[in-house]
Amino acid sequence: MARYRARDLVVETKPDRTPVTDADRAVEAAIRDLVAAERPGDVVLGEEYGAAEGRRRWIVDPIDGTRNFSRGIPVWATLIALEVDGTVQLGVVSAPALARRWHAARGAGAWSGEDRLRVSSVRRIDDAVLSFALEQPIPSLASAAWHARGYGDFWSHMLVAEGAVDGAIDAVGVSVWDLAPIQVIVEEAGGRFSDFAGVSRVDGGSAVSSNGHLHGLLLAAVAGEPTGP
Repeated sequence: MARYRARDLVVETKPDRTPVTDADRAVEAAIRDLVAAERPGDVVLGEEYGAAEGRRRWIVDPIDGTRNFSRGIPVWATLIALEVDGTVQLGVVSAPALARRWHAARGAGAWSGEDRLRVSSVRRIDDAVLSFALEQPIPSLASAAWHARGYGDFWSHMLVAEGAVDGAIDAVGVSVWDLAPIQVIVEEAGGRFSDFAGVSRVDGGSAVSSNGHLHGLLLAAVAGEPTGP
């Protein structure tokens, strides 16, 4: 937060044409130092400082929504997940500029503060609130929804977990550090999380989250198949 809206914030462009700030690097370095001190047998996979393999792996996106962060838009978060033997066991999404934090652990539910998260019970697209990533063509399904918006990044999926949004389609090309904590939070809230092929995985390069009832229609929409209410 000390670097958020700082006048001397340093913003660079990485080889993949995505932005990175001095805050991104500092946050990931701090998390790596903490893991090394508290869990020396664990490894870290982070967006800024690379990959590591191990049975217990912390997956870190120091700032999800760097473009927002660099422009003073408050929709950004630090994403942290713990993967054990290839399965994400816990996740934390912390959005300090929104004064919000979401977290979940397998078998322990999904939470924001003292509030347990539950997905919605909406079953019809014409009653649904949907969120779409704007980096790709919007499926025609959006026009059939009761309300459609592009909340983007982590926030759309957290809104699904809260029951405020009924389904979210993320951009193609998202990375494991963008999705790992989101998977466990949505699933522990009673929802469904998958890639565009319908597989519950965080390394598929795409993401759909929903209350479960609408998941098939969302998958059909990204596949270009006709859908109905």
